[in-house]
Amino acid sequence: MEREYSAQKQTLDEQKQASGEKSYTLKEYDDIGTVKIADDVVAMIAGLASMEVDGISAMSGNITNELMSKVGVKNLAKGVKVEVYGKRVKVDIALIVEYGYNIPVISQKVQTKVQAAIQNMTGLEVTDVNIRIAGVNMKQDQ
Repeated sequence: MEREYSAQKQTLDEQKQASGEKSYTLKEYDDIGTVKIADDVVAMIAGLASMEVDGISAMSGNITNELMSKVGVKNLAKGVKVEVYGKRVKVDIALIVEYGYNIPVISQKVQTKVQAAIQNMTGLEVTDVNIRIAGVNMKQDQ
């Protein structure tokens, strides 16, 4: 039975790799199992941490993300790209800022917040948090 389970597990792992789903093995317990974190989860943590900073209007995604959000599909990892190498992670974030905020100051706040959130929640070492300002949101009085 253990051999059968092992074969099923290997097949599931192969299917995930074939589908392009990436994950990071956080802990392996011989007696219980494995804890894995998907790259998308790390991206969602970064996106949510970014949106907590005053002066950030929105995340900026590619055209596919923009179209999906128009039809009601929310992607919390929109505008975030993560690359996990072993126990290290590099994060690239595209943001839209509110008009009137100091871009270098809020960018530094985002970098600090994202680094702390990822390190606290996953235990991964954040090597880089690269910020790209993709736009400025002009407030419109109505």
